[in-house]
Amino acid sequence: MMDLIKQMTEELCKLIEGISDDDQKIETLNQVRKQLHSVSPLRHHPVDYVEWVKSETVEANDYNPNHVAPPEEKLLLKSISEDGYTMSIVTSKEDNIRRIVDGFHRRQIERYYKKISSSTFGHVPVTTIREGKDGLADRIASTIRHNRARGEHSIDGMVNIVKTLKIDCDMSDEWIVRNIGMDADELLRLSQLSGLAELFRGREFSSSWSADSQE
Repeated sequence: MMDLIKQMTEELCKLIEGISDDDQKIETLNQVRKQLHSVSPLRHHPVDYVEWVKSETVEANDYNPNHVAPPEEKLLLKSISEDGYTMSIVTSKEDNIRRIVDGFHRRQIERYYKKISSSTFGHVPVTTIREGKDGLADRIASTIRHNRARGEHSIDGMVNIVKTLKIDCDMSDEWIVRNIGMDADELLRLSQLSGLAELFRGREFSSSWSADSQE
């Protein structure tokens, strides 16, 4: 079986190598990876399928509280220039675009620097968040978890995030504590800063709330 797969793989590589149009070749490779992903025992992990898409189809979200300072942006440019893209941009599918969940600055580097864009043929590497996790509240939670896992977040931005989750998404305090990775005291402080303190009148936080709590 392995010999047959190896032979067929070599034949497939020759066919793809014969495609002269770069965009068509990239899209063909995406389709091959997608088919392999469909039979992978690791397909429940988004990183199992990284595809290269046109950067103009990848758009920012309007809630990310994290910003990269000029020195860090220069370092990111240096990293991509020297090491290439080693991390994909995390996205959710939205009609004909990809909405960024994590990796906005990795996408901006390609858009702003011709040398990088030329090296990727105007594409950026993306992964897609799990199905059922593409609602606004879940996307916000995912973005914050990515930021916090790297030790990055803006206090002012987090105030706006709490306000969005509570007002626009109508998420409960328990949901926010469980999914954003903050404790009840922090949620209370951020809510007070956002002007939502009145929402806490007559309400007590449970000491059992934690990011590890289960529904």
